[in-house]
Amino acid sequence: MSNKNTVKLFENKEIRTIWNETEEDWYFSVIDIIKILSESKDPSSYWRKLKQRLKEEGDKTVTNCHRLKLTAADGKKRLTDVANTKQILRLVQSVPSRNAEPFKRWLAELGKERFDEIIDPEITINRAVKTYRSKGYSEKWITQRLKSIEMRKELTDEWKRSGVEEGIEYSILTDEITKAWAEMNTQEYKKFKSLKKESLRDNMSNLELVLNMLGEVSTTEISKITNPDGFDESKTVAKRGGSVAKDARDSFERESGKSAIISRNAKKPDLLDND
Repeated sequence: MSNKNTVKLFENKEIRTIWNETEEDWYFSVIDIIKILSESKDPSSYWRKLKQRLKEEGDKTVTNCHRLKLTAADGKKRLTDVANTKQILRLVQSVPSRNAEPFKRWLAELGKERFDEIIDPEITINRAVKTYRSKGYSEKWITQRLKSIEMRKELTDEWKRSGVEEGIEYSILTDEITKAWAEMNTQEYKKFKSLKKESLRDNMSNLELVLNMLGEVSTTEISKITNPDGFDESKTVAKRGGSVAKDARDSFERESGKSAIISRNAKKPDLLDND
């Protein structure tokens, strides 16, 4: 099972997913899909009752779900029920919903997209650009955001080389970089911007993205030079890399007389064209 968590959008509603490389299939958060199909205010309760009913009917297709760690609303990874494409299609049949047919079409298209992306990764980039444009982001911001994704990949590759474990250790190191330059960890930063499940980086201004990239690029380069061994030494490097961005932030604020960090988020149009 690939441990790479991603978020897919169905009509602008988030669905947490994991790609299974062996089976070449997606695993989806059952709760996220139940929320979309049932439109219930308490999807967890709805799922418990539905699962019990299906068990009583002897239907094991859906009830024998895997439990995997997915990122919750508070940013922490928690075990949650997930199901593959076949199970999800059975689930769709079990929930009376006006979204059933559109969701099945979306599911079929998602499978095709994944195979296309494996063959040609550029498709992923083009799709991301299209999504950001549809949300109203400026071309300048989109360019910065795509660059930040590239820089992040280089950083995680370096962490992997240094013996850092993907998952919680990556999250802790990311927090160290963020705290060093923004003086807030990622959860505090999201709270500052009034975010819950939304991506922090998708709600940063151009300047914030640049500072965050500087912190991550600096961490990557310092790591390459110092060759840290494992998590503890990489944590020290992360603080050093973040401090480089903090120096840049301080210089900007001193020269401009304004804060480099803003509370606005992408729900407020003025962020999309900020600086």
